[in-house]
Amino acid sequence: MNLFERYLTLWVGLCIIVGVLLGQFLPGLFQAIASLEVAKVNIPVGVLVWVMIIPMLLRIDFGALHQVKAHMRGIGVTLFVNWAVKPFSMAFLGWLFIRHIFANYLPQDQLDSYVAGLILLAAAPCTAMVFVWSNLVKGDPYFTLSQVALNDTIMIFAFAPLVALLLGMASITVPWDTLFVSVVFYIVIPVIIAQLLRSRLMKRGEETFKRTMEYIAPYSMGALLVTLILLFALQGNAIVRQPLVIAMLAVPILIQVLFNSGLAYWLNSRLGVAHCVGCQTACNTFQIRGGNSAQ
Repeated sequence: MNLFERYLTLWVGLCIIVGVLLGQFLPGLFQAIASLEVAKVNIPVGVLVWVMIIPMLLRIDFGALHQVKAHMRGIGVTLFVNWAVKPFSMAFLGWLFIRHIFANYLPQDQLDSYVAGLILLAAAPCTAMVFVWSNLVKGDPYFTLSQVALNDTIMIFAFAPLVALLLGMASITVPWDTLFVSVVFYIVIPVIIAQLLRSRLMKRGEETFKRTMEYIAPYSMGALLVTLILLFALQGNAIVRQPLVIAMLAVPILIQVLFNSGLAYWLNSRLGVAHCVGCQTACNTFQIRGGNSAQ
């Protein structure tokens, strides 16, 4: 990692502060941005996600996707953690912290909603942002694309019954339009754009392709930070109004992310999975959501 990437945690913290402050001082602007959505998917956030992930997608040659077969153990770990561990660990942590440890400090009429929100968060694997984390840890781009596509496919069919099971419901309304638009907007469209650009660049020679990749690489990180500012500006009012509630909800989320990413990395290590696969399997257990977007 370069110097900027090594201190990414610091820049993320600063972006969170800047985002919350901007949301307070320019509420009209960010309300207008929040209204730019299709099926609850925020368009400006989506465009920023394109800028984040297209540099990595440019590295993918679909003619070489068969290489992913060599990483089946890594895919197995991803599926196991995302679908057999993560939702259930969050359900347990939500029950433990929201209904017991923090119960006396939270609005009693909101306890069920908080637990349900945590479960919904855990049941939907992160998608587009995985490309960013994978790029930071020098992950295998073919494996990244394959595991994201597989998780999105499983989510369409497994999300509703899994959440219904954990919430103890007979059924749950699935936002099919949001799921469909999210997959198309965050995955399909940027993949098409990246492949068209890749084709044009490769026709101009390998050297031109390498120079272009070096030139656009910083834009990916910049888009990540701008996205964080935008997301926290959109949610700034909720954070300012209920900072203690937000902090308490963050505790089970943080514990769950550390547990699941650590478990994924440990399992890959035990199974002898290459670092370029194991590191991004751990990244795939993160949850990044905000604003009105699916990410």
